[in-house]
Amino acid sequence: MTRNFLFSLFFFIGIIFISLIFLPAIFLPKKIVLFGGRIMGYWTSFCLQFFLSTKIVIKGKENIINNRKFFIAASHQSMFETFFLQTIFNSPVFILKKELLMIPIFGWYLKKIGSISIKRNKVTKENLGFFDDISKQINSSERPLIIFPQGTRLQPDERTPFKKGSSRIYEKLKISCQPIAINSGNTWPKKGAKKIGTILTVSILEPIEPGLEKEVFLKKLENAIYTELNALN
Repeated sequence: MTRNFLFSLFFFIGIIFISLIFLPAIFLPKKIVLFGGRIMGYWTSFCLQFFLSTKIVIKGKENIINNRKFFIAASHQSMFETFFLQTIFNSPVFILKKELLMIPIFGWYLKKIGSISIKRNKVTKENLGFFDDISKQINSSERPLIIFPQGTRLQPDERTPFKKGSSRIYEKLKISCQPIAINSGNTWPKKGAKKIGTILTVSILEPIEPGLEKEVFLKKLENAIYTELNALN
């Protein structure tokens, strides 16, 4: 319990400190705020390794898509991936719940870096313009989109069907998908104590190229990620 406490204490103090240091950057070029996000990613990995003796392994770097536009679809089990994936990929554009933009300071950062929000399970004027916002980001930036197709953080053994948002992005944008399986819940679960001395694996899977029917794509994506998570467990 002591190591859990120290991890949480130093992790959140560090995130708050970085947020305050980079607060003036909200009025400066976007790339400065994005650099702050990468520092948060490195801080997250440091805290896990130092306080919880976590070994972080990155598999499949050879599968990373280069020289063309793509979006990332990653499993979601903890806060880890929201920070750490910024250290692997070029400052991803997050697709997230609108409620997150309401958080003081943190929400300001999310807006500054161009995060795209959506109200889940609702048909609103904002949601109808969702794909217009995504298209603008894709056409004006080299940053990849990132979406968590499970919709929320899950326990390591949960295997809920993927939501349709990722298949709609795949169909509308006609770009490649980079699937990623992350077993972070075995170390940093949604509920309960964090685990000591685990291996946390970020597994970058083979890309899914454009051209499939969206239903076929979604099933292929779900099978790829869940098969890999089962192997990692």
